Order: sequence, then structure tokens, then C-alpha cells
Amino acid sequence: MTIASMTGFARRDGSVSGYRYAWEIRSVNGRGLDMRFRLPPGWDGVEAKARAKAGEALARGNVSASLQLAREGATTTFRIDTALLDALVETARRYGDLEGLRPASVDGLLAVKGVVEVVENLPDEAARAAIERDLVAAFEATLKDFVAARREEGRALAGVLGRHVDEIERLFTEAEALPARTPEAIRARLAEQLAVLLGRQELDPVRLHQEAALIATRADVREEIDRLKAHVAQARQLLASPDAVGRRLDFLAQEFNRETNTLCSKSNDTELTRIGLALKATVDQFKEQVQNVE
Repeated sequence: MTIASMTGFARRDGSVSGYRYAWEIRSVNGRGLDMRFRLPPGWDGVEAKARAKAGEALARGNVSASLQLAREGATTTFRIDTALLDALVETARRYGDLEGLRPASVDGLLAVKGVVEVVENLPDEAARAAIERDLVAAFEATLKDFVAARREEGRALAGVLGRHVDEIERLFTEAEALPARTPEAIRARLAEQLAVLLGRQELDPVRLHQEAALIATRADVREEIDRLKAHVAQARQLLASPDAVGRRLDFLAQEFNRETNTLCSKSNDTELTRIGLALKATVDQFKEQVQNVE
């Protein structure tokens, strides 16, 4: 079984061209594919390429990807806006004699916003393009780990779903073999009920047979059992498929539920009702787990 779960996590750390990076990808259930990226400012080119790669590999889920990026041994310098500083010094000198005004200090003037600017030595355009390529390649490797993690969780999920399908098959097979479903059993039960109601009054065998046949026709669950068989076969095919089958399994769960409800509504026997209720509980569990399938 090769289905994938919609929940997963992967992380990769490394370094490229003097930068330390850490990619993280995680996801939870979603009706469609919703991707959100969180990257450092100025690296929009990496996001666009990474988003395209993720779109090719994933079909469903709320996916979050983040990139942490830092220079290794980065050297920074500062630049002083001397024109602004001179203007501030001249202004401080002009108003320095005012009563109650403390004299301006150099450190105070340097702290004024815009006077000192920290400058980081950034790579040139060609070097930046190479770094972007390396970061996208690192994202692809992380994405591969992420897909593998979802496949691994999907294998466990497929086992759970497979057991639910086996239980559905066991229950409808049990219902199919019930003696109470036969017209003869229905006729005997009807005759017994009428005898209780009518006492010793003799019953018309022909009329009794006709009524029993009518009840048996209305209570026949042959079609529901046949459709449940077909749905079980389809479920097993989907669970063995390498494609994203979550939506189709969700639709199939609704079909299981529809046939089970009809079977319960047609039941004319306590044992068939018991089986129908057990079927309904199993189908509900199947549907709940299907919500996790990509």
C-alpha cells in the first residue's frame, strides 16, 4: 500500500557559499493544497522556485515551509551620514546656551536615527544567483524527505484503513448469510405474530404467503450488499494506488455510509439491525481516517 498522509515534517540544515541555512517543511490536513512560505526579506526568487517544486510533488494539505538564513563569519561595517551629523552639531551649538537645556554629547548625536547605518557586505548579483540555486536545491532535498515522511505515515494509515475495509466485508458477509432474510423465515415470523394477534383464528395460507413475499421484497438488502461488495473492491484498489486518492476515498466513505443506512432502514430482524449498526460504526471510523489521506 502506497498512500500518503497529509501530515508530515522534514528539516535540513547546511551551508552554501558562506551562508548557514535551515529548511523546515510541515503540513496538516486540508481540503486542497495550501502552501505558505516564510523566508528572510529579499529572497523572493527562492520562494517562487520552491513553491513550484512543492506544487509538483504535493496534491493536498496545508503546507508551511520556512527558511532560516545567516552569514557565516559575516563582516559588517558602518557608515556615518556626516552631513546629517554636522547639521545636528550646528543645531546643538546654536541652542546650547538655552537655560535648562543640557549640552549635546557625541554619543547622543550618533544615536539619532539615520546618523549611523550598519552596512553588511552582500554578494554581487552573480554570487547571489548561485546562492539561490543552492537554496532551491536544498529545498528539493528537504521536500524529498518530507514526501518520504508522509509516505511512511501513509503506510501506517493504509493498514488502519485496510482493517476497516476487512471488517466491513466481514459484517456484510455475515448479513448475507442470515437465515432471517429468507422469505420462508419472514413467512414463519409473520404467521407467529398474526397467531398471537388473532388467537386461534385460521389464517389463509395463500394470503399469508403473499404478505410474506411483499415484506421480503421490501426488506431485501441484496442490492445494498452487492454495492457494499463493489465498494470494498474499489477501496482496496485505491489503497494500493500510488496516486493521491484521498478525495476518491472520501467519496467512497460516503457511499459506504449511504448503503449502510439503507440496510439499517430495511432491517426486519434484530440480528440484521445489530450487524447494520456495527457496519455504521466501522464506516464512521473509516471516514474519519480517510480525512488524513492525501
